Amino acid sequence: MNDIINIKELKKEYRMGKITVPALNGIDISINEGEFVAIMGPSGSGKSTLMHILGCLDTPTEGIYSLNSELVSKIKKGKLALIRNKQIGFVFQTFNLLPHLNILKNVELPLMYAGLSKKQRTSTAKKVLSEVGLGDRLKHKPSELSGGQRQRVAIARAIVNNPTIILADEPTGNLDTASGSDILSIFSDLNDKGHTIIMVTHDPAVAKRATRVIKIVDGLIQDGNIS
Repeated sequence: MNDIINIKELKKEYRMGKITVPALNGIDISINEGEFVAIMGPSGSGKSTLMHILGCLDTPTEGIYSLNSELVSKIKKGKLALIRNKQIGFVFQTFNLLPHLNILKNVELPLMYAGLSKKQRTSTAKKVLSEVGLGDRLKHKPSELSGGQRQRVAIARAIVNNPTIILADEPTGNLDTASGSDILSIFSDLNDKGHTIIMVTHDPAVAKRATRVIKIVDGLIQDGNIS
């Protein structure tokens, strides 16, 4: 398998007034295309910072990040925005859905940014919502859905452009056990279809659903090859 993500000596520091706070302290990770990886660690370990860098939402202070064999630091802003829209799907703990739009319109948004016609957007969004079990809820707004259903909408929005990589930051953190298990099953199905899944979690039971676990503590990799 080919490396889809390769990072070397990655460091990230934040300035808080006159104080420098280290978040990542020089980490090396390679992730192959088609893997289902859990990044696990306690609060403040640096796992969400790493996720934001992997998703090209933040930049490292030092180190190298290669995505599909291309140095991210050399990619121009316009192309980087296209990569975030078409190659990477994001799923967050808090869903991040637009409350004033129904779920069909929420899922159509990435397709609008990708330049698809209204007919194409509607058709594709309906198909993906049906795949996550919400084909009968298209006109419902997020507030009319359960937490598990809202996370299904968030997953549909993340995969509607058929991205290579799906990044999930504590995707079951706001869900009950049964709903969380359903969401993890969706991720497993997506992985079986060839998507690379990278999931941040602090929960060992959630991490076990991945095929590989990378442990991060105090901004350092403790173990990157647990299966």
